[in-house]
Amino acid sequence: MKKLVCLALALCMVLSLASFASADAAGKVYYLNFKPEADQAWQDLAKTYTAQTGVEVKVVTAASGTYQQTLTSEMDKKDAAPTLFQIGNAEGVVTWGEYALPLDGTELMNEMTTEDFNLKNADGQTVAVGYCYEAYGLITNKALLEKAGYTVADIKDFESLKKVADDIHARSAELGFDAFTSAGLDGSSSWRFSGHLTNMPLFYEFRDDGITEQPATVKGSYLNAYKNIWDLYIADSAADAKKLSGYTGADAEKDFYDGKAVFFQNGTWEYSALVGEHGMKAEDLAMIPIYCGVEGEENAALCAGTENCWAVNGKASEADQKATLDFLKWVVTSDEGTAMMAKEFGPIPFKAAKASENVFFNDSTALLNEGKYVVTWAFNYTPDVDNWRAGIVSALEQYSAGAADWGEVEYAFVDGWATCYTNTH
Repeated sequence: MKKLVCLALALCMVLSLASFASADAAGKVYYLNFKPEADQAWQDLAKTYTAQTGVEVKVVTAASGTYQQTLTSEMDKKDAAPTLFQIGNAEGVVTWGEYALPLDGTELMNEMTTEDFNLKNADGQTVAVGYCYEAYGLITNKALLEKAGYTVADIKDFESLKKVADDIHARSAELGFDAFTSAGLDGSSSWRFSGHLTNMPLFYEFRDDGITEQPATVKGSYLNAYKNIWDLYIADSAADAKKLSGYTGADAEKDFYDGKAVFFQNGTWEYSALVGEHGMKAEDLAMIPIYCGVEGEENAALCAGTENCWAVNGKASEADQKATLDFLKWVVTSDEGTAMMAKEFGPIPFKAAKASENVFFNDSTALLNEGKYVVTWAFNYTPDVDNWRAGIVSALEQYSAGAADWGEVEYAFVDGWATCYTNTH
């Protein structure tokens, strides 16, 4: 009898150990979330996944502004560190790259529509994937454009944009509206041109030169393109080019929602104000790329970027790594996951992405699905950003008012960059 009891106890222990081994083999997920505003959405999604699969998914959200400190603390917990975390930029890759599992060839990467938002290490391996983004371009009133006899399809590059804008401006009295909103250089508006518009020459220069970190100097290789689009903005607008410092961001927005201009340079974040606050119709709105005369720009998508990139902890167990990758694939392919992502984050660069209520996001996604290249956010590399931009704004004011030639802008752009870099290093 004692032998039977011992045998039964031994069998129970074996089954118990097998059960624990099976649980470990299944792996678990621990996501250290970056966005406090999405905490509840991630908590709910984690519960749904666990209910469907039995896989444990733990979500911890760092308090606003404390992500790096929290990540450092949590990564020190050797046996309980996050299996999924955020890397925001190239600097983050330097800091956390040794923890990041190379993701090339994974099912998650195979679901992506573009890799332009992803981060790579020094060996060229993808160590973090951008899962959402913001974009900006030329917000377009399609209804006004059609009144002028054109459609969005007529604009494919700078030449066609200029043709349409010049014609609208020439007929502005009869049409009752102009081509562009005011290119205001007041502080509430100037960032659109000293930051976002300068991205055009920076992006193409950095693309050509293979720049992947903040350079000490820039050449201004594409400043002619910057001049092309700036000249168009100030020529084909009702605003007085000699008084741009007096025009605000609110002025430009009002030009647009009052139906006084067809084009308004701004981003996806403007949608809720235009439709929600000012009552514009979503079906009348579109966002098209900023064209400036660069060869091949007919293949460009919107200016888009992100600091929201997923990284998988390469120091976690193989079981936890697999569980984490399986969870991410479910997030970007399932109805539950893609619905949450669309609601919380707008567009996601994955094949199964759901449409957003924000038509600007949908326009961006459509361009990516066509295989257009993303004009990524090169302006993130700007040294001493406030001072560099202030120099650009001052030069644009003088040039637009006829008090200086374009060389003043070139000086502020190129020499100003070198000075700002030196001052901060």
